[in-house]
Amino acid sequence: MGRTKDERRAPGMHDVARRAGVSHQTVSRVVNEMPNVRPATRARVLQAIADLGYRPNSAARALVTRRSGTIGVVTSGSMLWGPSSALLGVERAAREAGYFVSLASLGSDPAQVGSTLAHFHEQAVEGVIVIAPEASLQHVADPLLTEVPVVMIGAPPAPDSAVRTTSVDQEMGGRRATRYLIGLGHKQIHHVSGPLEWFDASLRVAGWRAELAAAGLPDGTLLVGDWTARSGYAAGVRIRELIHGRSPQAPTAVFAANDLMALGVIHALAEAGLSVPRDVSVVGFDDIPGADYFTPGLTTVRQDFEELGRRCIEILLEALRGEPSIVAPIAPQLIERASAASPRD
Repeated sequence: MGRTKDERRAPGMHDVARRAGVSHQTVSRVVNEMPNVRPATRARVLQAIADLGYRPNSAARALVTRRSGTIGVVTSGSMLWGPSSALLGVERAAREAGYFVSLASLGSDPAQVGSTLAHFHEQAVEGVIVIAPEASLQHVADPLLTEVPVVMIGAPPAPDSAVRTTSVDQEMGGRRATRYLIGLGHKQIHHVSGPLEWFDASLRVAGWRAELAAAGLPDGTLLVGDWTARSGYAAGVRIRELIHGRSPQAPTAVFAANDLMALGVIHALAEAGLSVPRDVSVVGFDDIPGADYFTPGLTTVRQDFEELGRRCIEILLEALRGEPSIVAPIAPQLIERASAASPRD
C-alpha cells in the first residue's frame, strides 16, 4: 500500500508541537534558541524534533533571529593555486566558526553580479567575502554594504570605503625573494610576473623593484606571464637567448611570480643545456605541493592560506559585532631549497 499524503510530507513545526504536547510558538522559541522556555519543556521539544527528524526552515528562522548562519563568498572562478587555496581557507575557517558558505563564481561575466547579489539577499547572508585577485572584482559587493559587512581578500585597502580587507603581504614576498638572491651575490635578477591587472602580480613586481633599488642595483628585465608553466617556458626561452648571446642584460637569477612559471623557466633553461642553479638561480612563489620535488627542489615563497582564512572570518565577525578591525597583512615565508645558489665567478 502507498503512504498517505501526511506520511509522505516532511514533518513540520506543528507535528513537533503535537508530539511534544506544546504550542507551535513554544517549538519556535526552542528552535530559535530563545529564552523563557522551561528546561523540561525544551528537552521534550528537542526529543520530539529528534524522533520526527524535523529540520527547521532556515529562511523562516533567519526572519525570526536575523541570523542565517550563512556567509556569501564571491570568487572569480579561477582554479589557480592562490585564489582556490584562499577559498578553501575561508570555507574551513567559516565552518569552524559555525557558518556555512554560499559560493558564487562570477567568472568573466559581469551580468552575473546582479543575480548573485539578489541570491545572497534572498538567503539573508550575514556577511559577504570577496576573493578579488583582479581589479574587476574590487567593487563587486559594494551594493550590499548598507545591509551586511563586506570583507575583501587581496585588494588593497581603500581609505574611503567601508569594505574591510585582508591579504598576504605580496610586496613583502617579492622583496624577500629578491633580497635572498641579492644576499647570494646576484646583481642581474630578472622577474617573470603574473598578469599585471592582478593585485598579487603587481605587488610582487613592486617588491622586486623596491629591493633592487634598496641594494643599489639596476632594474632587471620584467617578463610578463599569465601564471601558466607555458608562459614561464616562453620567458625562459628569452632568458636563455640573452645568456647564449652573452648579453650584458643576461641574468644570473630569476624570480618567478609563481611556482608553475618557475617550472617553465627551469624547463626552458634545461633544454638549452643550462643548469639550475649552476648557471641560473630560480626562485618561485606559492610553495605548491610538489615544489620540493622539482629538479632541483624549488626555493620559493610560501603563503599561509589557513591563517588568511582565519583572519578573514575574524574580521567579518568583528564587523558583525560592530567592532573595529586593525589587521596587518600576513607575512609570507621564504622556503630555501636547491634551486638558488651563489653565482659562478
